[in-house]
Amino acid sequence: MFAVIKTGGKQYTVSPEDIIKVERLEGEAGETVVFDSVLLVGGEGDAQVGAPLVDGATVAAEILDQGRGRKIIIFKKRRRQNSRRRNGHRQHFTSVKITEILTGGKAPAKAAKKAAPAKAKEEEAPQAAKKEAPKAAKAAEGETAPLFTAPAEKDDLKKISGVGPVLEGKLNALGITSFAQIAAFSEEDIAKIDDALNFKGRIDRDNWLEQASAFAAEK
Repeated sequence: MFAVIKTGGKQYTVSPEDIIKVERLEGEAGETVVFDSVLLVGGEGDAQVGAPLVDGATVAAEILDQGRGRKIIIFKKRRRQNSRRRNGHRQHFTSVKITEILTGGKAPAKAAKKAAPAKAKEEEAPQAAKKEAPKAAKAAEGETAPLFTAPAEKDDLKKISGVGPVLEGKLNALGITSFAQIAAFSEEDIAKIDDALNFKGRIDRDNWLEQASAFAAEK
């Protein structure tokens, strides 16, 4: 038995025991999710084709892992303009194992929740998080307590693509002042900065570590 499901703007043909990677979903490893956007069900008699969805059909799956794909490099060059930009991007994904294909409105054997994009979690933020918003705004204005011990040397961080005078001031306020310091950031360091400045993955996306490493080598 097989089905065609839609999630994250893409379509997948799946059968029980299949393992697929889909656009990131909300949930932890071991949880069961249900895909209710089923476009086609086949394998037992005539195929059921939806218009656009098959009534009462769902596909249950178990979340195996939350991860990120390989880095994709985007390089842009403007001819005779002395302009080059090199950025990287790693797409988030959720690895799931298909457990059941259900028709006729049947419920999965294991308690499950509807598959939802991870961003839905942000839209349902609790009141406590909303109260922290003013503090986050102050942090964005450079009033954040230092997260790192600033090295004695101070480099011109504005050389990094996308860093202007205002952002450089915010980084300095966090104790970030040199290229070598940025090049040596760990995943934990990057996560701290993301939270403090609400970067949402900007350091990885704009390839800060590679840029900083190159500038440090030039000194």
